[in-house]
Amino acid sequence: MEAATAASVGQLLGNLHAASAGDATLAEEFDTDDNFHALRIEPYLLATAAAHPDLSDILQGLADRTADTHLALVHGDVSPKNILVGTSGPVLLDAECAWYGDPAFDLAFCLNHLLLKSLVVPGHRADLLGSARVLVEEYVRCVDWEPVPVLEARAASLLPALLLARVDGKSPVEYLTDDLHRQFVRTVASGLLRTPALTMADVLDVWATALKSPTEPGSRIRD
Repeated sequence: MEAATAASVGQLLGNLHAASAGDATLAEEFDTDDNFHALRIEPYLLATAAAHPDLSDILQGLADRTADTHLALVHGDVSPKNILVGTSGPVLLDAECAWYGDPAFDLAFCLNHLLLKSLVVPGHRADLLGSARVLVEEYVRCVDWEPVPVLEARAASLLPALLLARVDGKSPVEYLTDDLHRQFVRTVASGLLRTPALTMADVLDVWATALKSPTEPGSRIRD
C-alpha cells in the first residue's frame, strides 16, 4: 500500500467512525453482535486463546472488551483485498462483518495486514511500515468521539492479538508459509500481549525493531 493510499484509507476510516459515532439509528440498524462474534471474535480472538493457554486470560479479556464496546459503525474487514482505489479515493468493499461496535478494531485489523506483509516482503518493508504510520496519523486526526489515547490503547492491545490470530486462529493468512516467519509473529505478538503498548506508534516501533534484530534464534527471519 503506497503512502498516499494509506493516508486516504486512514482518513476514510476516521471519517466513517466519526460520522457514525453516537448515532442511535445506525446502532439499531447494525446491532449485529452475534454476526460479529461468529465472524471475528470467535475465530480470531477466542480460537487463538484456545491455541495459547498461557495467553488465554488476556485474549479472553480483549474479546470481552471488544464485544462490549459500541461506539461507531465498524466495517470489520478492512484489508488490502477489500479496498478499491479509484480517482475519487478508496472505497471499502465486502461489509458482511459490519457492526456497530469498537472502531479500534478496524484500525488494528488494517494495520495487521501491513505488518504481516512487511515481514514477508522485505523489499518493500520500509514502505509498508511507513504507510502504516501514515495511516495511523491520518486516522487519529479524525477521532473526536473519544480521547485519542483511549482509542489508541484499545487498538494497540488488539493489534498483537490479531497478529497472533493470523498464525494460530481459524483464519491464518495464506502468505505466511515460512515456519520462521510464523514463529517471529508468535514471539513479537506474545510479548506485546503480555506488556501492552499504549499507542500504535509504540507497536510499530517494537515490530520494526524486531525485524531488524531478532532476539531469539527461533524468530530469525530470512530476507
